[in-house]
Amino acid sequence: MGTVTIGVSIAVPEPHGSELQQLRAGFGDAAAHGIPTHVTLLPPTEIDEASLPAVEAHLAEVAAAGRAFPMRLSGTGTFRPLSPVVFVQVVAGAEACTLLQQQVRDPSGPVNRELQFPYHPHVTVAHGIDDAAMDRAFQELAGYEAEWPCTGFALYEQGADGVWRKLREFPFGGSVVPPQAGRVERGSVPIR
Repeated sequence: MGTVTIGVSIAVPEPHGSELQQLRAGFGDAAAHGIPTHVTLLPPTEIDEASLPAVEAHLAEVAAAGRAFPMRLSGTGTFRPLSPVVFVQVVAGAEACTLLQQQVRDPSGPVNRELQFPYHPHVTVAHGIDDAAMDRAFQELAGYEAEWPCTGFALYEQGADGVWRKLREFPFGGSVVPPQAGRVERGSVPIR
């Protein structure tokens, strides 16, 4: 067995996922159609293929302990000049995403890894394209809004063709919390 490149993310559901993917392609991002629209929990990570069952067992444990939470996207942001990325901001659900990604990368688990940059939940809409197109993405999506109840996450594998494919979904074990005008009540703990 060799190595595989995996990632863990929260999929942006339809119709929002396809809409943002089409917009990303329209800005000239050649990778758009190979990357499902998502909020990253574990960035691309190379692992031994033999450790995949342990990773899946760990992710199932993380998901079983979690419960659904409201997610809301609103407006744009950028990591420029540090990184050539324009994104749609996660304005509700960011705290829950941060807790989840910490649990996914837990030092005692099979995918313990350091991040290159501090974790910041977001949905990439332009990456590594020319500055004019990045500016256009930033401006055109400044008023973008979407919300949904996040009910789990998924494990993806990057193929030799560069396309990310879903291997397995991991639904949360708790009950669904409907969106509440983009707010998570203070003191609530979305992930157990």
